[in-house]
Amino acid sequence: MKVLVTGGAGYIGSHTCLELLRSGHEVSVIDSLYNGSKEALTRVQRLSNCTLEFSQCDVRDAQALDRIFDQFKPDAVIHFAGLKAVGESVAEPARYYDVNVGGTATLLGAMERAGCNNIVFSSSATVYGEPQYLPCDENHPLDPINPYGRTKLMGENLLKDWSSAKQDRHAVALRYFNPVGADASGLIGEDPNGIPNNLMPFISQVAVGRRECLQVFGDDYDTIDGTGVRDYIHVIDLAQAHIVAVEQIGTLEPFEVINIGTGEGLSVLQIVEEFEKQSGKTVAYQIGQLRPGDAPAVWADATKAINKIGFKATLDIVEICQDTWRWQSANPTGYSEK
Repeated sequence: MKVLVTGGAGYIGSHTCLELLRSGHEVSVIDSLYNGSKEALTRVQRLSNCTLEFSQCDVRDAQALDRIFDQFKPDAVIHFAGLKAVGESVAEPARYYDVNVGGTATLLGAMERAGCNNIVFSSSATVYGEPQYLPCDENHPLDPINPYGRTKLMGENLLKDWSSAKQDRHAVALRYFNPVGADASGLIGEDPNGIPNNLMPFISQVAVGRRECLQVFGDDYDTIDGTGVRDYIHVIDLAQAHIVAVEQIGTLEPFEVINIGTGEGLSVLQIVEEFEKQSGKTVAYQIGQLRPGDAPAVWADATKAINKIGFKATLDIVEICQDTWRWQSANPTGYSEK
């Protein structure tokens, strides 16, 4: 299968490109490199012993998209390209709607002109907002509490309308929870710009000496140890979910939403403890104030993924911590070009 991957030079995108190539698919990547690294794609090709096409362009550039679709002629698109920081989305909502919603609309227009009818969309559990019950299944009410989450929900609605507008169109929105980890080689991994927004890269940067201390937001939640509980899924499992979704997309309903998680929750301190065990490093942390809008606990009901596309996460927190440390210790400042 020929697969066009938008945002393929980013964290999840690069791991998905690697798994696509390992599975025998042809890959073309478009990425603005705002959150991505060309070095990541160089390493993906080295690891897979395969080549991929790369075009540096913005997903909102309709002319560039038309040219790429005309040259590559993809059978399907996996759409990662977008902005992803919750705090930044609160500060710059117009920019987030422009890139995340406008970019998706521009991409769908290019797909229409090229006659490409299949798309797997990078959505997020943020569309659920604060959980009304646990675990969150796909029928949970949708009430995102920040602009980032609302752009993801608008993207889903756009895909639903697009897929129903013409016969033989298929769109799958994968709502994933907390991607973590790295390829077992240690050659590619998460390399955030500036201060990490997510827990695992912050922990690993403290362990490698880039950050002084981890700030833990509250320790008096009604959870196992008072710290927030989340569903952490290995990025390789997540990449595999995209592979099985794109390979089976023609057999699915015109529009599907599927949770991608492990179905289990782990607390912040449980993650810190396991990371210390696997890395042999001490992770200094301080307990701070609760953050407004943070839910005490969120984890997935992952049943539909098993039943609908035969996907089940197989990598656990031990492997997550081992692979994260292997990446971070070998690349203490991330990709060399950044």
